[in-house]
Amino acid sequence: MSTDLRFPIGRFSYAGPNRAEWLEQIATLPAEMKAAVAGLTDAQLDTPYREGGWTLRQVVHHTADSHINSYVRFRLALTEQEPTINTYEEQLWAEFDDAKAEPVETSLQLIEVLHRRWARMLRTLDEAQWQKAFIHPANGRTELDKALGLYAWHGRHHVAHITSLRERMGW
Repeated sequence: MSTDLRFPIGRFSYAGPNRAEWLEQIATLPAEMKAAVAGLTDAQLDTPYREGGWTLRQVVHHTADSHINSYVRFRLALTEQEPTINTYEEQLWAEFDDAKAEPVETSLQLIEVLHRRWARMLRTLDEAQWQKAFIHPANGRTELDKALGLYAWHGRHHVAHITSLRERMGW
């Protein structure tokens, strides 16, 4: 565990594919996210995980938003020749009323069904498909192997925001 509240499990680092572990993390994220917020009150969900950070509620909704975008990016990479993907202003998305006030159950359900489909699709990819890529306007060419690692990390990263705050607060 990192002492940097922004990166409680450290920053993402890619040292090559680790598909089996990352696929398992994609598949199990819904249950882990649900367990992380289980029993929290609205006041607790509306607590930022760090000074200047998002509330736990915003973290859950952001995870759904981000993973929807990633799912689409994977499908675009698999069906088009190195498409340039759209980015989105995650900070602005987190300021919408649905991200600040909607019950977390909405995004927990979304994450559950999204990850069920995403994991199923990922398990069917062959070696050539794993080498396909999309072009990120800021980060350049991203192969699906690396994107899988990034989003497996991303889910664990945000679960850790929630669980580390719970631990610090004694919830």
